[in-house]
Amino acid sequence: MTNISRDHDVVELNEPPRFNYGQRVRARKTIRNDGTFCGKDVGDVLAKKGEEGFVVNIGTFLQQHYIYGVEFILTGNKVGMKAKELEACDEDDDDVPKKKPAAAGNGAE
Repeated sequence: MTNISRDHDVVELNEPPRFNYGQRVRARKTIRNDGTFCGKDVGDVLAKKGEEGFVVNIGTFLQQHYIYGVEFILTGNKVGMKAKELEACDEDDDDVPKKKPAAAGNGAE
């Protein structure tokens, strides 16, 4: 128990959320049920490393961390995750999803 990672000195809420609603994200590590996911046994895999999903909810935990509700595409599991457990699928920008470029021309050809 001496190697427990504690984030007691980190307060993410002083900054805007790292990810936005609807943003496509990827799990940085395998996430297992800690007992808070109904219908699965403790220790069951909820999201595999590299699995992609979309941010469907943004909440907070202990007035310290943002928790991102991510719906994973392959499994349909909706899992609450910290920013350090996620990465944006667009590696160029972790903060804001890229806007699609406007189509060339005005469509009246």
